[in-house]
Amino acid sequence: MTNLIREAPIGQLLRLITRNRILKYPEEEESFKLPNEYIAQLNPSEKHDEHRNLDAVLSESGEGANSESSESIGHEGDDVEHLGRARTTTSVHTAPYSNKRLEAERELALQRTKSIVISPQKTADGVVLVDWYTTDDPANPQNWSLLKRYFVLFVLCFYTWTVYCAGPIYATAEEGIQRAFHVSPVASTLGLGLYVLAYGIGDLLFSPLSEIPSIGRNHIYYLTYIVYWVLSFPEAVVDSFGGLLALRFWLGFFGSPALANGGATVGDMFSLMYIPFGLSWWVFSAWAGPAIGPVIGGFAAQAKGWRWPMWEIVWMSSLALVFLLLFMPETSAPTILLRRARRLRKLTGDSRLQSQSEIDQRHMSTSAVLFDALVKPMEIMLKDPSIFFVNVYTGYFYGVFYTFFEVFPLVFPVMYGFNLGQTGLTFLSCLVGVIIGLAAYFAYLQFYMVPDNIKRGFREQEHRLVPAIIGSFLLPIGLFIFAWTANPSIHWVVPLIGVGIFCFGHFWTMQSLFIYIPLSYPKYAASLFASNSIWRSGIAGGAVVFARPLFINLGVDKGVTVLAGLSVMGIFGTTAIYIFGKRLRARSKFAQS
Repeated sequence: MTNLIREAPIGQLLRLITRNRILKYPEEEESFKLPNEYIAQLNPSEKHDEHRNLDAVLSESGEGANSESSESIGHEGDDVEHLGRARTTTSVHTAPYSNKRLEAERELALQRTKSIVISPQKTADGVVLVDWYTTDDPANPQNWSLLKRYFVLFVLCFYTWTVYCAGPIYATAEEGIQRAFHVSPVASTLGLGLYVLAYGIGDLLFSPLSEIPSIGRNHIYYLTYIVYWVLSFPEAVVDSFGGLLALRFWLGFFGSPALANGGATVGDMFSLMYIPFGLSWWVFSAWAGPAIGPVIGGFAAQAKGWRWPMWEIVWMSSLALVFLLLFMPETSAPTILLRRARRLRKLTGDSRLQSQSEIDQRHMSTSAVLFDALVKPMEIMLKDPSIFFVNVYTGYFYGVFYTFFEVFPLVFPVMYGFNLGQTGLTFLSCLVGVIIGLAAYFAYLQFYMVPDNIKRGFREQEHRLVPAIIGSFLLPIGLFIFAWTANPSIHWVVPLIGVGIFCFGHFWTMQSLFIYIPLSYPKYAASLFASNSIWRSGIAGGAVVFARPLFINLGVDKGVTVLAGLSVMGIFGTTAIYIFGKRLRARSKFAQS
């Protein structure tokens, strides 16, 4: 726990205040000794006993490399050098989604139990690249205990849940907002639409910023969330509709790092084969927010008025901020190694000790970062049919999901006599559908995909699209059931079963397509995810606004049927990528074969 707090914002603040006298890193302890491998690279004239015990290599001091191992370097020199290269490759994510990384992680997993020293690499100009000290270096997020990794994942998920919960919770206050500010029902929906749109726009800024090693993930998380927390107070007391809309937009914008960087944080901690498990929990938290928000907001608005759900956002964000400040560590390996290199330079006074990430950072330019974040994803989408389809399709059914926040109030209070709180409870059907989808997806991973990867490695990327094909069938099926059974003569549970089926299919389709993108386009994965996010958020934000007029003019049954009919096109598109995707990638200059 001490190490976790040291890496968290509160620990870094305490270190700053005390000038690093508390919560020290191993390199700051008096008993720390520079590993002999580094000494040998810095001073090649000095000779060292290659068969020494590793206890002489590194003094642990609670956080250094494991000093109990007694592996000798002599007869394993070639293996150690290979491991050093493999570890550097995975540390800086130069091959984030590939068989190369999978094989490197397999080999390292076998060696971790031996705590083999990783020899630093030396560049042609004499720079010694600071890396993990050993294969089981506890500073490496992928070497953290399972308990620590899942606790950090819990903090990330809770943070994500609050951001997603604060979006739809607004929908429960719309009736009160209409009366308080004398605005139309369509105008009142802008508070939700702008919030959803804004966290897509924020992705374009915060996703590339987190990839800069000197910034990392954590600064983005807590600094933006502090602003989010501050803005949540005036949202609850604002006395003008324009001010409320402005606050909603900026809340969404500063809450967007939960969406922009959450997947990257999961990838930092879990090996490539098991990333889908961590990602599934994170995506589940994003689903749980919209499902639970209307529940707690509905009863609050019914009992206390429209401002009470806004105060609930304050309370939730306050608790999430405490967790972020106390327990959220930096997980980006390039950032962790950059900071280690700085400490070693301070200790030795030798400027040749540098991390690969800070060397790469020196060659970064603002124009290049902006080009990769803004221009490159658009170029890939326009030139690559599969990416164009993924963006349009995921944006479409994400938008359909957000129409629920407008169609449910037209169905359950009107047709079944539900009050505001009871209408909020109907959104739990989304949660039930995703829970079943999550359990089924875990079973698919555990009993099929992981064994298949172990046996055959990563097969063609299209192999990952099988769940998406299944999900693409469930999406229209669920919508058709809802459209044709939302009727006072049919029990209210039947249309909610359709909603659950839709959400099951939504989860499976989204998970599958989001694995397909990075496997096919590893070099541009971060930019493509940011691009996909703005597409999804833009369509969803627009869907919130046009949903009510659509369902009022056509009726709920015909309106939802139109959406279901359009969803059928996704079956053909997903199947076409599965069949022809390999040939499309062969013709694309962006894809990795």
